[in-house]
Amino acid sequence: MTLFFAAFLMVNTQTPAAVRKPSKVEAIKDRSNFLREPVASELLLDTTHFTEDAIQILKFHGSYQQDNRDNRVKGQEKDYQFMLRTRSPGGFIPPELYLTLDRLSDEYGNHTLRATTRQGFQLHGVLKKNLKATIAAIVRSMGSTLGACGDINRNVMAPAAPFRNRPEYEYAREYANNIADLLAPQSGAYYEIWLDGEKAISAEEAPAVAAARQRNGNGTISHEPEEPIYGKHYMPRKFKICVTVPGDNSVDLYSQDVSLVVITTPDGELEGFNVFAGGGLGRTHNKEETFPRIADPIGYVDKADVYDLVKAIVATQRDYGDRTDRRHARMKYLLEDWGVERFCDKVASYFGKPIQPFKPLPEFEYLDFLGWHEQGDGKLFLGISIHNGRIQDSEALQLKTALREIVQTFNLPMLLTPSQDVIVYDIQPAQKTQVQQILTRCGVKGEDAIDPLVRYSMACPALPTCGLATAESERAIPGILDRIRALLNTVGLEQEHFIIRMTGCPNGCARPYLAELAFVGNGPDTYQIWLGAAPNQTRLAQVYLEKLHISDLETAFEPIFVYFKEARTPGERFGDFCDRVGLASIHQYVANYQSSEVSAAGSETVPANGNVSPDQGTATSKIRRRVTIQEDIYARLQAAAVREGKPVSSLANAAIESYLHSLNQANSNPD
Repeated sequence: MTLFFAAFLMVNTQTPAAVRKPSKVEAIKDRSNFLREPVASELLLDTTHFTEDAIQILKFHGSYQQDNRDNRVKGQEKDYQFMLRTRSPGGFIPPELYLTLDRLSDEYGNHTLRATTRQGFQLHGVLKKNLKATIAAIVRSMGSTLGACGDINRNVMAPAAPFRNRPEYEYAREYANNIADLLAPQSGAYYEIWLDGEKAISAEEAPAVAAARQRNGNGTISHEPEEPIYGKHYMPRKFKICVTVPGDNSVDLYSQDVSLVVITTPDGELEGFNVFAGGGLGRTHNKEETFPRIADPIGYVDKADVYDLVKAIVATQRDYGDRTDRRHARMKYLLEDWGVERFCDKVASYFGKPIQPFKPLPEFEYLDFLGWHEQGDGKLFLGISIHNGRIQDSEALQLKTALREIVQTFNLPMLLTPSQDVIVYDIQPAQKTQVQQILTRCGVKGEDAIDPLVRYSMACPALPTCGLATAESERAIPGILDRIRALLNTVGLEQEHFIIRMTGCPNGCARPYLAELAFVGNGPDTYQIWLGAAPNQTRLAQVYLEKLHISDLETAFEPIFVYFKEARTPGERFGDFCDRVGLASIHQYVANYQSSEVSAAGSETVPANGNVSPDQGTATSKIRRRVTIQEDIYARLQAAAVREGKPVSSLANAAIESYLHSLNQANSNPD
C-alpha cells in the first residue's frame, strides 16, 4: 500500500481502514506515472481499443472510448471509436482551430462537430489508429484536449458575449482563461504521448498564475513537483468552474463546483469576486444517496487573492473528497455532509484567512445572445442557433458548410455558448450583408424564425455512442418538441415556451435538473420527468414521474398544460407555476382530469354531446359514455392515478382493456 493510500485511510474516513478502501480508479491513477500509463504503451499496439485501465487515464487526455451501438453485431467485435473534446476556456475557438476541427471531422471523424454544454467542441467517430494524428493536429492549431475529461478541473466556462465596452465581461473571460491555466495538469505526459515530446507553441501564461501555482500557502501544494496542485492522484472526481458577471446566468452557475461572479467598482475597475461552491447535477436512478445540488454562496474574495482562494477550495476537495465511492466523490457531497460553515472553515484554513462576506447581487437572467449585436468597439457579433450543438450538413440545412465558409472568408474567431450555440465575432459592419447571405443560402435560420421551444432546449448525444445512455436524447428531442408544441397549440397555449432539456441517462450532461421540464432517460423509450426549475436556472426541478413511456407523452402532459393555462398568474412561467402549486397539486389535478369519463356513483356525468365547462378539467370536446362505478372503487382508482401521475380515465381504460382481453382469452379456451 502506498503512503498516499495509508494516509488517505487514516484521515479521510471515520470507519475502519479495512472497510473503506480507495476506489479502483484511485489505484489506476496511482500506477499511471502522472497520466502516462498504460495509455502510452497501449497506443503502440495494433488494436482497435484500449483496456479498462487505459480508458480511465485516456479521459484526462480529453478522450472517451465508445462504441456505436447501432452497429453492434452478435459475435463480432464492437464498433470501437473515440470521442475527443477540446479544452476551450470561455468557449474561445480561433479560426485556424475551427478549420482544423472541421477538416478532422471529415478526415477522421463522422463528418460532424458538436458544441458541448461546457463550451468546447467534440469530435466523434475517431478510430484508435487516428487518435494521435487527430490530437496532434488540434494542438498544432492552437487547441488542446488536455483536461477536458477525467478527475480534474474541466473546461472553465464564461459568458460567451464578446462585449468590448462592458469591462465585467472582459474580466470574466480573462479570469476564466487564467484559472484554466492555473488548474491545468502540469505533467508532461500529454505532449510526450501525442506530440512525441514536442511542446506546442501556446499563449504565454500570466505571471500571476505561474506564481500562484507554486505558492504553498497553508498546505495547498502537494509533495509532487510534477503536479504541484493536484499531486499524484488528481481530484476525487471531475471538478467544474465558471466565471460570470452579475445578472448573467448563461453559464448555469448554480450547477458548478465553483462559480465566481465578477464585482467591479462604479467606474468599471475589477474589485473582486463573489464565490459560490458545491453545485453539481450528476445522480443515479434508484440511488437516493445521489442527487443534484445547487451551489451555495460562500463569500467574497479580493482580486489579489482569487487564485489562492480557488486553490484553497481545490485543496479542500482534493484532501477531503470521497475517494472510496465515486458516486459520492463530487464536492457537492462534501458540502452536503459537512454543511457550509464547516466547509468554509476548512477552506479558510488553507486560504490563511477568513472568507469575506458575500456582496449583494442583482437577479440573474438566462441569456443566449443569438442574433446580431454590437460589440462596443465598432464591430459586430452574431449568435447562431445550433440545435443540440450538432454542426453538420443536410439537404435542408448546410450549417457545416456555412460556418466553414464564413470562417475561411473573413478569418473570424468564434465563441461557443453554454447552450451549445456559436457566436462569430469581430465582424466588420461592411461584412454583415455577405455573412448573412451565406447563412441564408445555406438555410440557417435567424433567432426570430426558430420556435422558442427549440431555441431554449438542450439534449446530450446519448445513443448510439454514449455507453451510459439507456434512452435516446439528441435523436429524439426534435420529435418530442414537435409533439409538445402541437399539444400546447391544442390547449390554447400557442405562444407559450419554456426551457426543455433531455438526457439519455441521469448523469445530467445537458443540465436537465435546471430545466422547467426535463426528460431523463430511464430505460428504452422511457424517461423520468422533472418539473419546476426556475426559468433563470437558480432553482432545481423536482421528480414528477419516475417513468414515462414516450408514447404516453400527450396523455401525461395535456392535463398539466391545461392546469397551467387555467391557474397561472399573469405572466407566470411554467417552471414557476409548477413550483408554486407543487407537484402534489399537479398530481391531484391530473388524477381528476376528465374524471367524469368514468364517474363515481351518484356524481354528475358528462352529457353525451361532450360540452363541458373548463372547470371540469377537459381541454377538448369528446363524446362521453356514461359508466357508473362504486364509490369505494372510484376512490381507489383516484388514489392510484395520483400515485402514477395519470388521469383516472387512463387507468380505467387500461383496467377495462385488461379485463376484456382476459375474457376473450377465456372464451377462446373454453376447456
